[in-house]
Amino acid sequence: MNDNGKNTSSEGYFILLGFSNWPHLEVVLFVIILIFYLMTLFGNLFIIILSYLDSHLHTPMYFFLSNLSFLDLCYTSSSIPQLLVNLRGPKKTISYVGCMIQLYFVLALGTTECVLLVVMSYDRYAAVCRPLHYTVLMHPRFCHLLAIGSWVSGLAASALHSSFTFWVPLCGHHQVDHFFCEVPALLRLSCVNIRANELTLMVMSSIFVIIPLILILSSYGAIARAVLRMQSTTGLQKVFGTCGAHLMVVSLFFIPVMCIYLQPPSGKSQDQGKFIALFYTVVTPSLNPLIYTLRNKDVRGAVKRLMGWE
Repeated sequence: MNDNGKNTSSEGYFILLGFSNWPHLEVVLFVIILIFYLMTLFGNLFIIILSYLDSHLHTPMYFFLSNLSFLDLCYTSSSIPQLLVNLRGPKKTISYVGCMIQLYFVLALGTTECVLLVVMSYDRYAAVCRPLHYTVLMHPRFCHLLAIGSWVSGLAASALHSSFTFWVPLCGHHQVDHFFCEVPALLRLSCVNIRANELTLMVMSSIFVIIPLILILSSYGAIARAVLRMQSTTGLQKVFGTCGAHLMVVSLFFIPVMCIYLQPPSGKSQDQGKFIALFYTVVTPSLNPLIYTLRNKDVRGAVKRLMGWE
């Protein structure tokens, strides 16, 4: 809040400081981030198109994987284009409305991904531990309900939390020490006590980060026990290949997210937070297609069929 008692948002814009503390790195970061962004676009579009065109991939696993790919496309596109513009241009501003929209979608898509990864782990649990009942447990209608539930939970939770964040009065300056509008960075601009907001952030993070992580690890604990009882070497390799890829995706997403959202905004280095956020907004979405498709016989077979090689 400024001297006149007005919220800084009345000025109509924020300045995203981003990586302006390292001007000599901005060109390098621009090139690296652009490469990762293009990898994200092409890799995830490849999975979506291939899963749609090849009937052999019309299974629950690839249905959820297509949802994850679409989610990653939206997630990166909600912040990375703005970052690329700011890295190459003199102006590093974003409108107040643009900041609200960006915060909402970053929160919504990130929360949706947490829930969707739980759904994908349940799918793997059903496939490995309940193979005889798999087609009943993962009926197409139920799969669609799970996907819709993931999206609705993310959109609803973000509506609550982002509105609560923007109700906080801001101090006189409007410089956000981050490369996109994120809750911890915006809360640092507050000139009032934000303990209630920090508590809300911790509660929401526990619900949508800690609980999903516990559910995922529980699913893979059951899968590990089932795998150890298997006699088939081929079956073991297939299970480890599929589940190992999913666990790697979970690790790459949840570990950096926990570093950002499971401690108060004042409890971490701002510069460190930027690079951690850069990892889960830029690097992780670009690696997901590679992790799921490398050494994947189903995908290689689908590509050969699409190209007419078999």
